[in-house]
Amino acid sequence: MKIRSFVIPAGLLWLVGNALRLPILAVPPVIPVLRRDFGLSGTEIGILTGLPVILFAAAALAGSRLIARLGAVAAVIAGLLLTAIGSALRGAASDAMTLFAVTALMSVGVAVTQPALPVLVARWLPRHIGLGTGIYTNGLLVGEILPVALFPLLLPLFGGSWRATFVLWAVPVIAIALLVAATAPRESAAGAPMAARWWPGWTARDIFRLGIIFASSSALYFGTNAFLPGYLSESGRSDLISPALTALNLGQLPASVLLIAFAHRLERRIWPFVLAGAISLFSVVAIAATAGTVTVAAAAMLGFAGGGAFALGLTLPPLLCEPHEVAPVSAAMFTISYTAAVAVSLVSGAAWDLTGTARSAFLPIALAALPLILLVPTVRFDRAPGALVQGR
Repeated sequence: MKIRSFVIPAGLLWLVGNALRLPILAVPPVIPVLRRDFGLSGTEIGILTGLPVILFAAAALAGSRLIARLGAVAAVIAGLLLTAIGSALRGAASDAMTLFAVTALMSVGVAVTQPALPVLVARWLPRHIGLGTGIYTNGLLVGEILPVALFPLLLPLFGGSWRATFVLWAVPVIAIALLVAATAPRESAAGAPMAARWWPGWTARDIFRLGIIFASSSALYFGTNAFLPGYLSESGRSDLISPALTALNLGQLPASVLLIAFAHRLERRIWPFVLAGAISLFSVVAIAATAGTVTVAAAAMLGFAGGGAFALGLTLPPLLCEPHEVAPVSAAMFTISYTAAVAVSLVSGAAWDLTGTARSAFLPIALAALPLILLVPTVRFDRAPGALVQGR
């Protein structure tokens, strides 16, 4: 493979991955200020932070439709521009309802873009599915870290204006959209947009099997992020909240790097999924059984295993589907995955309320690791592309 024909697609995939997370993760650092300026309640903060996840599930199928109508490259450009507009408009929000509305707009932009990435991997790097997936997954993870890490530097730079930071994160998203428009391989050369089916074949049982497998990593990640602070606070270890959350999020990066380095040895293999599930299960149990430095180490292990499962899960549609099926199957996976993540968080919250202890919230989260251990061995990686989801 020529270097240029690899570097440009790989670079674009990494940048688009960044763009899909930068505006979203700009919110957590400014939550205390938003709560003060808009008088937000705890429930409203939960709505604000939960909106993206809900819309990732609700709007993923719209992304599949957009890809079928416009092509994957055009869908990415449109989704990124919508994301940037929503992000920038948050800086002009005058009240809580406006803030929620433009956050929803931004989240829809991300949601319609996400199903296009597996499609672009399959078209641009058809012989390097695992490598391409690892590259854009690494971009997603870096995009989650940068806004939080740079916030202490950016806020003083803009005179303490949280509004300016929201506008700022729209700038690289627009730049990446323009770069994709200018340099992306043409659809005619990499797989022209076709009148493909955009609605997933929900009657194919393997659609749900892939969705539930992919849902494991989402439920583990979002559930632990949601309940780890409350658990540590209840245990009298509030001092460990920041180190534990940092460990959970930074722990994902090495997993994406390993997929990049050993892509051909990890793709189409059952054991990496099962190992990730076993480590995740052990880590969640360790978190719930301790409330000290071991919790921080367990959070790092969970981040690593969950990040690995997330990256490997994203390889499934381009590996197992015909090119024209990648978008609808990916959209179905995102819909099932993020719906499951919300459901697990709700069940975990109910468990906390019923028992009166935050530790019990981790039981549903631990159970979310089981599909990686039990379902992945039922996947036939030796079948021809398309046979899995078409039920042949």
